[in-house]
Amino acid sequence: MKAFRFLVLIVSMILFYQCATDEDDENYVPKPRGYYRIAFPEKKYQSYDSICPYQFEYPVYGKIEKDPHPMAEPCWINIQFPYFKATLHISYKDMKGKSIAQLIEDSRGLAIKHQIKSTGMDETVVLRDSARVYGLIYDIEGNTASSLQFYVTDSTKHFIRGALYFNVRPNIDSVKIVLQFLRQDVLHLIQTLRWKEYKK
Repeated sequence: MKAFRFLVLIVSMILFYQCATDEDDENYVPKPRGYYRIAFPEKKYQSYDSICPYQFEYPVYGKIEKDPHPMAEPCWINIQFPYFKATLHISYKDMKGKSIAQLIEDSRGLAIKHQIKSTGMDETVVLRDSARVYGLIYDIEGNTASSLQFYVTDSTKHFIRGALYFNVRPNIDSVKIVLQFLRQDVLHLIQTLRWKEYKK
């Protein structure tokens, strides 16, 4: 009888231990969500020159096309980045008969529209006296449709506005590294931008 009780006790302990181990296996902590590793291309630039009154350098992995929107003006272009599913929209305005203050306010308003879902917005001043290029870069933080916008002008005749959009659902965790990579290209575009009439 003692041997039977001892055997029942041993079997019960083994079953209890097994059940406890199974419960521990079910209460695991999930791994954080991961994202695909992105292989970035080498930074190389080419010149963009057209009938428009501006020129600049843009990356070789970008593809320029005329803005297809029906309301687009002649010198509005898009720089497509197919590998990154991103588009840099560039619109040009001849300032003849237009108020610079209004154009700047319109650009600011379009950037601020994204603040509804943003966690903040930083502004970087563009000041290139030698090329007569002045403006602001807006870095919009958070899960917004456009995380980077800018405008540049010579303050008298020319005005360019740019906005970078990703053709994916906004998620800053997944696009942040790509945004940082393409931001360098936008900065290069701004740093190499020239108004043709001032070209030496």
